[in-house]
Amino acid sequence: MKWLWSPKFMLTLLLFLGAAYLLLAFNYSYSDGSRAGYIQKFSKKGWICKTHEGESAMTTVPGLAPVIWEFTVWDDKVAAQVSQMMGKRLVFHYKEHRYLPTSCFGETAYFVDRVEVTE
Repeated sequence: MKWLWSPKFMLTLLLFLGAAYLLLAFNYSYSDGSRAGYIQKFSKKGWICKTHEGESAMTTVPGLAPVIWEFTVWDDKVAAQVSQMMGKRLVFHYKEHRYLPTSCFGETAYFVDRVEVTE
C-alpha cells in the first residue's frame, strides 16, 4: 500500500480527476433554452484564448429599459451568422455550462450554439 501515497500515483490520480471533471463540465449542460433580443455588442476577446463574446438587449415592450444578456459563441460559423444578423431580432439557442475552470473557455456561462432571425 506504500505505492498509494507515492507522488507519481497522486499526480496521475489528480490528472485523471481533472480530465474527468472537464469531460463532465463540457458534455453536460446545467440548462439549455432560447432567448430573443437584439445584438448590442459582439466581439472576439481574449489575450491567449480568443472567444466570441456578445451582449443582447432583450426587451418585451418598446419604451421599457431592456435587460442585457451576455453570451459566448464557440463556433466560428455561428459567430459569422451573428455578425451578419446584427440589427435584426434574433432567437439564440444556448446551453449553460457552469463551473468551468478558467475564462479561457468563455467569459460567460451561456454558450450560443444556434441563431435564428425572428420578426
